[in-house]
Amino acid sequence: MALLVALHVLAAVVWVGGMFFAYMVLRPAAGPLETAERLALWHRVFGRFFPWVWACIVLLLISGYGMLFHSFGGFAGAPLHINIMQGIGIAMTLLFLHLFFAPWRRFGHAVRSKAFPEAAKALGQIRRIVAINLALGIVTVAVGASGRFW
Repeated sequence: MALLVALHVLAAVVWVGGMFFAYMVLRPAAGPLETAERLALWHRVFGRFFPWVWACIVLLLISGYGMLFHSFGGFAGAPLHINIMQGIGIAMTLLFLHLFFAPWRRFGHAVRSKAFPEAAKALGQIRRIVAINLALGIVTVAVGASGRFW
């Protein structure tokens, strides 16, 4: 059980912390760069970050459902905060899947083709999805940390 908790928390920290860093630190710092340079930077950053997100999603699902069935005997025995985390986590995963298979692919193609207006548009879509997922992730962390005290 301790291993499941540790893996779950570490995966959440990597995913949510990575989004926080990208949105709150890297985005404003990259703003003054020339368009081509900024878009290429984001392409490299996301190209390195998204494999970690995939790994985090897998770990979160395995560890979360492992704890759910080990500690609560399944869905029926889970307290409210566990179900809230699960619901938000599923929404975050679906948003990431959309981000990865739609705007991220368009962004990558546009950057490689040097179609910078299209790349900027796709990056704007990615930015909005990351902002939503970051907010959802922060709520999920707060629920996970405080829920047993409700």
